[in-house]
This record gives sequence, structure tokens and C-alpha cells, in this order.
Amino acid sequence: MSFILASASPRRKLLLAQAGLDFETIVSDVDESLFSTEGVTSAEHTKILALEKAKDVAKKFPDQLVMGADTVVDCNGIIIGKPDDAAHAEQITRMLFSQPHKVITGVALVRIADNTEIVQAATTVVYPKKLTEEQIADHITNGSWQGKAGAYGIQETGDEFVEKIEGSFTNVIGLPMELVKEMLLKANQQKP
Repeated sequence: MSFILASASPRRKLLLAQAGLDFETIVSDVDESLFSTEGVTSAEHTKILALEKAKDVAKKFPDQLVMGADTVVDCNGIIIGKPDDAAHAEQITRMLFSQPHKVITGVALVRIADNTEIVQAATTVVYPKKLTEEQIADHITNGSWQGKAGAYGIQETGDEFVEKIEGSFTNVIGLPMELVKEMLLKANQQKP
């Protein structure tokens, strides 16, 4: 079953390709900054954004199944997205690597032609290692924090930054593949 991925994330594309799934990428035009985090949980926020992204692309391709996704990091109920600059990345890194935090990804599948709309979220708890000042400085200097919710990528820094995780490893990369496969099966069963 083929589908459209409404995301520019290279990590999501790689995970889907590694799973052998048939998809093409068409990036959504949704402006994430227009969506407030006030009064919603982190999981609800990711599901709202994932659904909006999927619907945005699905409007142009009503017969196609479209997948939208959104990942945030939640630290004590505070939603942390992608850092604005190096100073912001350092602030986020110091906060997240002093305590456990959650990585939450909302995933939405939309096909307008048959009213398919499936939205779920996956949560993974990350237990970080205590970073040295040198590790923090190196992390900020090398720029690997750019474009990543929580200012890090477990696939690049896992052994150095993370003690253990509870939940989906691929969720921390950007897409909970176990959940994605379940959702795709469900969407395929709904197709007339």
C-alpha cells in the first residue's frame, strides 16, 4: 500500500524506507507556530499538528492516504520543540539532560475519499546521562541539535547521552514505527 508522507524530516523518510514501505514525500504548508500549546497535553498537541499536516496535503490528493507526524519533547509538562539558535539549544540541553523526559510523536493517517482519519500518539521516556560541560559545549558547537525537537538526535548521540529508554526507540528518532505499521494496517482494512 502506498501513501504520501506530509513531512520534510529526513529521519522519518529514512525510517519508512528502511521498513520497506512505499511512499512519496509532499511537505505540508501548515505553520506550526500558529498552534498554541495552551490547555492541551503534549500528546494532544502532537496529534492536532499531525492531523493538520495530513489534512493539508490530503486536500490536494483526496484519493491518496496521507501520513502527518509531529514530535515534541515534554519535560515536566513543558513542550519543547526545535531550538531557535545555539543559545536556545544549550538551554534545552541543560534542562533535558538533568532529568528524565518524554518524547511524544503524534501520527495521523487521512484519506478524504473514504473518510479515513486515524490519529494516535506514542510516548517514550528517555533517561539521560549527566553530561559534562565539555560534552555540552561539543554538542552545541557541532550543530547536530539543528532541526531536532529537544535539540538532540538519539541516533547520533544515543550511547553518549542516554542511559536508557522506555518505549519505542524509533519514536525518539522521529516516528514510532511499531505504531505506524499498526495504523497503516488499519487504514488498509478501511479502504473499500
